Amino acid sequence: MFICVHLYTIYKSLCRFLNKACIIQNPKDLTPDGIASDPWSLCTVEQTEELKALIKVLPLWSSGIMMSINVSQSSFPVIQASTMDRHMGPSFQIPAGSFAFFTIAVIALWVVLYDRVIIPCASKIRGKPVHISVKLRMGIGLVFSTMAVVVSAIVEQARRKQAIKQGLLNNPQAVIAMSAMWLVPQYCLHGLAEAFSAIGQNEFYYSEFPKSMSSIAASLFLLGMAVANLLASLILSTIERLTKHGDKEGWIATNINQGRYDSYYWVLAIMSFVNLFYFALCSWAYGPCADEMAKNEPEANNGNDPIGPLQRSRSAVDEKRSLFKTSPS
Repeated sequence: MFICVHLYTIYKSLCRFLNKACIIQNPKDLTPDGIASDPWSLCTVEQTEELKALIKVLPLWSSGIMMSINVSQSSFPVIQASTMDRHMGPSFQIPAGSFAFFTIAVIALWVVLYDRVIIPCASKIRGKPVHISVKLRMGIGLVFSTMAVVVSAIVEQARRKQAIKQGLLNNPQAVIAMSAMWLVPQYCLHGLAEAFSAIGQNEFYYSEFPKSMSSIAASLFLLGMAVANLLASLILSTIERLTKHGDKEGWIATNINQGRYDSYYWVLAIMSFVNLFYFALCSWAYGPCADEMAKNEPEANNGNDPIGPLQRSRSAVDEKRSLFKTSPS
């Protein structure tokens, strides 16, 4: 918490520093039309506020990268599924690469249930509109992502134990007597993680950024996924390098039965667990977001304080005017 308070203080100092970018130091800085003669030395209030908004959301944006790292581990479950019994019935066999369908199905099902069933029913029970804040949804998504990696580690540990028990340690192509349906829970948890966190992140960016930054809001989540893929490759290569000694295979071995994919999943689980605390601290330091303030506004103003909104509006106007004050020469 001390670290977040310190970072928040740094952010406030940075905002005060950035405010100087839109203060007119010299009347010659403006053209007769009121436009900055040198845009690199004098910015508009809008440009300054956009940069401050972007800097403010970066810590929370970075906390969502871990979920994308977990989701990007898509090749390992395919290798696992190829060594497990994928039959459904006497003749039908699910392709190893088709299990990702469960993730997509859970995302689609959750979006429909959330908008059409869960929220209306909860609102009807409570007698007032119910809304789950975007930050809470992002946090729930990170919890599901952590659970998904834990389940992946447990299932892989059980699969490897069965392979060794059946004498298939040196035969990675053999199919063990274990149903591939054990992989479905982790796919479903990844789907719930994306349904909560990914959608919550996009709504968060759109609500916190001004309309002029809509394109940046739309691309931030995709940027996080790109960074996550790079970091996932870095984590994978680092663990492989640290666990490989001479002729001894590392955790990420070509032979999945000889490797320790379960230990690799446990490393991701620990990182995801630590990331939960990081997200909680960043969320606390960020303070209330736009949807939380909009929710609390009607409750705070119930017609009992008609002067309050006027005073807040005046203070906002005064603050913006102060940014345009010409400093004394």
